[in-house]
Amino acid sequence: MKFSLFAHMERTDPAIPHRRLFDELEAMALAAEAAGFETVWIGEHHGMEFTIAPNPFIQLAHLAARTSTIRLGTGNVVAPFWHPIRLAGEAAMMDVACNGRLDLGIARGAYMFEYERLLPGLDAMGAGLRMRELVPAVQKLWEGDYAHQGEFYAFPTTTASPKPVQAGGPPVWIAARDPNSHAFAVANGCNVQVTPLASGDGEVASLMERFTAAVAAHPQVPRPKIMLLQHCFVGESDAEVDRLADDLSAFYGLFGAWFANKRPIRQGIMAPLSPEERAAFPQYAPETVRRNLVIGRPDEVIARLKAYEAMGYDQFSIWIDSGIGHARKMKSLDLFIREVMPAFAPAPAAAAMA
Repeated sequence: MKFSLFAHMERTDPAIPHRRLFDELEAMALAAEAAGFETVWIGEHHGMEFTIAPNPFIQLAHLAARTSTIRLGTGNVVAPFWHPIRLAGEAAMMDVACNGRLDLGIARGAYMFEYERLLPGLDAMGAGLRMRELVPAVQKLWEGDYAHQGEFYAFPTTTASPKPVQAGGPPVWIAARDPNSHAFAVANGCNVQVTPLASGDGEVASLMERFTAAVAAHPQVPRPKIMLLQHCFVGESDAEVDRLADDLSAFYGLFGAWFANKRPIRQGIMAPLSPEERAAFPQYAPETVRRNLVIGRPDEVIARLKAYEAMGYDQFSIWIDSGIGHARKMKSLDLFIREVMPAFAPAPAAAAMA
């Protein structure tokens, strides 16, 4: 199982300069590359200091000039906010900029906060339908000389310009949860990204079952890859782990509030939840988060990840957004690199017999 890093700029304090957050994001990506991570993923979000990423191609292009081996992924672009011609061309240009290291993750989006600002009236169902029309159109635009007449997009014969460096275009990853999304991804030759959020290992297993069923239903398609995205933090002591669990509990409470789209927002920032408001999210209580997320001492984290590897996951992506501050993120990442990753190193090849 390979490892990757899923990271955004984030802040709750308007006194922190965005430029500092940009530099911290670069530092995390460079640490991931030096450690041999497969990919760094950056998504798309709008108007939210909770997750600052209006166009992932900008950060990825910057990282392309600072790195040489790590793959650079959108995790994810929000399909309904893009036209197929624009996405095909910008992704191809990004692939040129990074010399063939782009992975293109695509999702329908999750926040009604964004839908009502960029495409008023859009809901999750409509966003999903747009994604399913957009993905094959982008793939055909990379091939070139493609005309499209669909429900949401229509254009005469067009070719993506430039063309991607990677033959056939960058690998496409689809954020999937329900069985139909898994089936769509597999049928279109796309890899799959899944996240159980904070639902625990039962959901991790269920997501793999949905993927396996989709693969079995499309025997003519080579098995794509599947990536598990989950919060993962390593602590040196039980006290440190307990603090991380409380921090992630607060993060998920705020995540739930953003998703509900009811609390006031000032300057793109939602105030931290009060103890009473946090109590309204019992599914995110610290002890539940401690149990359901990959938070623990190195031996505990290794055991959890070994179980995911045994399920068949090809890549585990550390979701490092958490609101805990750069120094603590880097400490956890360093512990992961030094204490966890060696347990997943490929076994040395047996020496050839004389």
